[in-house]
Amino acid sequence: MSIRKVNFVLDEYYHIYNRGNSKQKIFHDKEDYERFMKLLLLSNGKNNFKIFFIKKDSIYEFNRGKQLVNLGAYCLMPNHFHILITQTKEGSISKFMQKLTTGYSMYYNKKYERTGSLFEGKFKSEHVNNDRYLKYLFSYIHLNPIKLLESKWKEVGIKNKKNAIDFLKNYRYSSFKDYLDESRTESIVLNKNVFPEYFLNTKNFIKEILEWINYKK
Repeated sequence: MSIRKVNFVLDEYYHIYNRGNSKQKIFHDKEDYERFMKLLLLSNGKNNFKIFFIKKDSIYEFNRGKQLVNLGAYCLMPNHFHILITQTKEGSISKFMQKLTTGYSMYYNKKYERTGSLFEGKFKSEHVNNDRYLKYLFSYIHLNPIKLLESKWKEVGIKNKKNAIDFLKNYRYSSFKDYLDESRTESIVLNKNVFPEYFLNTKNFIKEILEWINYKK
């Protein structure tokens, strides 16, 4: 039986991630991505829920009860996901992740008529133990979708940086848009005020992203 290396404690930040079993896709279409994003919200509360009993236009207004975690950033990719997180009480990260991954696995297995584990074992976690690393993670997580545009950009650099930024701005399945202060229903998933205010405005956020794009060459 595997043992998790990271012990979650209050007032600390964690990078959570996992991928599909055998690197398989876990998101195939818009419906899959949107279901996971809705579960990010619904799973983040003490109250239990059955999503098929909640009206589609009321999901983001559902009374979750007291939050289990605070989310600072996230990104969904075809075969994996990243979340930047801190817990609100002892054991709440594990409880949140159990609700999230179980809920999505049940949805996925039913939709695609499959059985067995969807994810590659327990979710992975890294303790963010310094300020520099925490700030870097906001860029690292949000830069992931560039792989869909240029798969080897980290090794060979990006040919067109403007296209890369435009691609990120239009990528719906991460919190990138929320750091551009775009008005969208999904913004309620985040708790940006709990995390350090590294980016004073959207220009500052884009500048930080560009610095990492320029560095990876």
